[in-house]
Amino acid sequence: MSMSDNRKVAFEIVYSLESQNIKYEDYKEQVDMLLDVKEVKGKASQKYIKDVVYGTKRHGKQIKKQIENCLSEKWSYDRISKINIAILEVAIFEILFLKTPFKVAINEAVELAKMYSDTKAPSFINGVLASVVKNNNIV
Repeated sequence: MSMSDNRKVAFEIVYSLESQNIKYEDYKEQVDMLLDVKEVKGKASQKYIKDVVYGTKRHGKQIKKQIENCLSEKWSYDRISKINIAILEVAIFEILFLKTPFKVAINEAVELAKMYSDTKAPSFINGVLASVVKNNNIV
């Protein structure tokens, strides 16, 4: 699988687990099942996807704070759709914790927004992630 495919599956699993309010202690069983359903075979792909899924949950409070710090006064975290939250979580985790080049993470997140969200989401996602990069002095 390509990195884009891995990222897409990671996003889908993050979104699925959060939408179902799966408890962290139940993640292993659910993640393994979803990897099987999505027919993810390669060890490197499985490792990357698991790192992202578990990492977004483990660092969830910090990631949420990053998002909140980038919102304008007329926006609140609770107004953001679960799909857009999941896209942002994956991208922010990649940028801050996996040291993925921010241009790659932002571009991939915008592409996910085009596939899964509404027409305004790509520019919203791009703006939030650009602010995260700026706020964290990432070059």
